[in-house]
Amino acid sequence: MTATVGISSTHPKTMPAGHADIPVWNSENWFYEDFEIGHKIRSLRRTISEGESQQFNALVLDMHPYVSDQIFAETEGLFGKRLVAGAFVFSAGLGLVATNCINAFSYGYDRLRFIKPTFIGDTIYTIRTNLDKQPKYRDLGLIRSSYEVFKGEGELVLYCEHIQTVRYKDGRPADAPELKG
Repeated sequence: MTATVGISSTHPKTMPAGHADIPVWNSENWFYEDFEIGHKIRSLRRTISEGESQQFNALVLDMHPYVSDQIFAETEGLFGKRLVAGAFVFSAGLGLVATNCINAFSYGYDRLRFIKPTFIGDTIYTIRTNLDKQPKYRDLGLIRSSYEVFKGEGELVLYCEHIQTVRYKDGRPADAPELKG
């Protein structure tokens, strides 16, 4: 795949032209045709702290004893220590490989599974793999990618598949159905 990260800019009219011409960091301008099946990227690692875990729980009102009650987790819990909420592992794991493709829009997630528990202090990283693509609408095709979140030295903790609609570079392919509605 030809590198396209940072080649194009969004050229916003609300800033000086010299600034608008600078390519956007961490932004791809890939089109449907540019996605290669089997292409993989790996994120940097990040350690999940107690503070951010608790902030996430408070933000989404997840006060389950396994994620918010140290005494319960240590004395009555199955794992003997507090968990990181699965929704936070999902959010942080996907965020690690989010590249802000300016031609793509999230369509949804399939096959989300929490394989193993993640604990406060665990270090995670993510591998994204492009699985398949298919024409869908007049202006957009579908790209399906797997997201595998690992902790430590390679223990799989989360798996899901992300489906995105992605703009065609050269217009609707002949086999794409007409968009209705």
